[in-house]
Amino acid sequence: MEASTSHRTAESGGRKIRVVVAKPGLDGHDRGAKIIARALRDAGMEVIYTGLHQTPEQIAETVIQEDAHAIGLSVLSGAHMTLVPRVAELLKEQGADDVVLTVGGTIPADDIPELKKLGVAEVFTPGASTQEIVDFIRERAGG
Repeated sequence: MEASTSHRTAESGGRKIRVVVAKPGLDGHDRGAKIIARALRDAGMEVIYTGLHQTPEQIAETVIQEDAHAIGLSVLSGAHMTLVPRVAELLKEQGADDVVLTVGGTIPADDIPELKKLGVAEVFTPGASTQEIVDFIRERAGG
């Protein structure tokens, strides 16, 4: 019984929750993104990992093509105030502003309110647990 409950919570409208995990910009550090991608996958979600050095345009296109329910942007380069707003803008232009947009990485606390005004559902900074991220995606994209 537990397994079916767990499986059901990783679905959205009868389908698995689909999450795009992306590394925008020139940031070449993807260990954290891979850890999050694995945690989401292990929680029963379908994860599409875009790899390193993705442009906002490539990321938005992947979200649309994959019919994703959520996106997690991993930014460690300090370019979050340029890259994240551009991804949000592109998603809105494509009519995909209902996709749950999350950001993780080294994001200064002072920038978090501005990112949320731009449509970011949550910002996960270093120290956030993988379970916290899984639970958030499940709650916001699951139903």
